[in-house]
Parts: sequence; C-alpha cells; structure tokens
Amino acid sequence: MSLSKSEEELMNIIWKQRKAFMKDLLDAYPEPKPATTTVATLLKRMIDKGYVAYKSFGRSREYYPLVKKQDYFSKHVKGLIKNFFEDSPSQFASFFTKETNLSKEELESLRTLIDDQIKRK
Repeated sequence: MSLSKSEEELMNIIWKQRKAFMKDLLDAYPEPKPATTTVATLLKRMIDKGYVAYKSFGRSREYYPLVKKQDYFSKHVKGLIKNFFEDSPSQFASFFTKETNLSKEELESLRTLIDDQIKRK
C-alpha cells in the first residue's frame, strides 16, 4: 500500500526525526499546523499499513519508521518507470533531463554519477 500525500508529509517528518512523540510531530509541521486528531488518524493509518510503529511510555507513544526513506522512494520510482515509461529507465532519464530544465552544472553532475555507475559494472 502506498501513502497519501498527507501521510507522506508526516512520514517525511518521522524519517527526519527518527523517533518522535506526538508533540514533536506537531511542532515539526509548518503553519497552519494540523489538529492533533488529524495527525493521530494519519498515524493510525500508517501503522495499519506497516510504515510506522510505536513504543509506549505510560500514556505517551514514541513513533518510529518501519520503512527506510530510500526503500519507499525507490519503489515509487520503479513503479513510475514501469507505468509511464514502458519499463524503460532510459526513457525516464531522457524525459527527466529534458523536462526538468536542469542547469549545465546539474547535467554534468548527473554525467559524473552515471560514469561512476558504469565504472562499477
């Protein structure tokens, strides 16, 4: 199961903080902050989906991620390539480099990354 946009926003906060109580999560949101009940509902859904767990400390809960950020986004990029680019990473790379208006420096940086990966193969 994937996360909704609101759940992804909260998940990013949890990934950044690694462990957090409800107050920490609410403090990390930009204004206007969501209601505590909204965050609690999102957390319940994310726990049910297997993305987050918690440890109880009396009446408080400390939440932590069960899924690594890199694993989550890697799965989504692979799905994007499969569903929109005929399962072709080169079509995705071509689209990405043409449509994102990258600077010359950013393109050169990508070239370096690609060259490094080629050397490792």
